[in-house]
Amino acid sequence: MIEFDGFDWDGGNWPKCGKHGVSMLEIEAMLSDADTRIFPDIAHGISEIREIAIGSSPVSGHALAVFFTRRLVDGLLLLRPVSARYMHDKEVRKYEQTRRR
Repeated sequence: MIEFDGFDWDGGNWPKCGKHGVSMLEIEAMLSDADTRIFPDIAHGISEIREIAIGSSPVSGHALAVFFTRRLVDGLLLLRPVSARYMHDKEVRKYEQTRRR
């Protein structure tokens, strides 16, 4: 589980997350869930370290992939979602295999 103080939402990142039909509530609930798996996002972390959260939305039950970064703002550790989407069937199968290990 990630320990953090809150979320960093604004007009820059919310539209990128919401365009795939994922709600803020789903993203925040999934990132707060102890069963969510976190992996480095090596392909996209050019200017800052990015991570991928893979898990199931406690709100809808759908499998989600959330790409995010951690930011320190006024002494608080905030998670800034960059993009979010529902996972494809192949990704879900791979995620379920890693959960069984």
